[in-house]
Amino acid sequence: MAIVAVEKLSKVYQMGMVELHALRSIDLKIEEGKYIAIMGPSGSGKSTLLNLLGCLDQPTTGHYYLGGEDVSSLDDDALSQIRGKRIGFIFQSYNLIAQLNVIENIEVPLYYQSMGERESVARAREMAEMVGLGDRMKHRPTELSGGQQQRVAIARALANDPLIILADEPTGNLDSESGGEILQILSDLNREGKTVIVVTHDTKVAQRAEEVIHLLDGRIERIERHGSGSN
Repeated sequence: MAIVAVEKLSKVYQMGMVELHALRSIDLKIEEGKYIAIMGPSGSGKSTLLNLLGCLDQPTTGHYYLGGEDVSSLDDDALSQIRGKRIGFIFQSYNLIAQLNVIENIEVPLYYQSMGERESVARAREMAEMVGLGDRMKHRPTELSGGQQQRVAIARALANDPLIILADEPTGNLDSESGGEILQILSDLNREGKTVIVVTHDTKVAQRAEEVIHLLDGRIERIERHGSGSN
């Protein structure tokens, strides 16, 4: 089953009198359980594609089906619901809330689930344990290393059991050792059946993916296949 399907997807930004064509009629299908990397030079459209796949923006034309549902023309409120329930985000800058501890940060997406407090805390604890932060649950982000903060971000992304995990340069702010640990977590999640989509400029990150989608000038230039991936 194609968990992600886009048809003739285009995005045009109006910059005064000038039209900027960020994406040009892209067709793409991603099967459930795949590990996909998206690469391309600056201005290729990879960030725009990530924003559309993450329901952070709407296409100018074309269709985007997430889990079989056409989400292309949903309004902001509906897109917010989709993001909260179906998509797990991992950002380069972690995007943690400084005033909240590990458990409270992981719980944030669960507010969309109308989950009781006891169940929510239990789920957050389970996710913290899974990413190796069982002894850091009461710590705030400033008390954690970069690698530990990214582990919190991964746990938060998984808390709502999303259809897809979107990672934007997930190791960009990390040293090589911490980055390797984060990539191993993503590979393990993929082996367990999660659909992982990573935007990266790092070929070492992309090598772990089963397929690498290369963008150029808003179009898919080519798709590089690695078989089962280099996990």
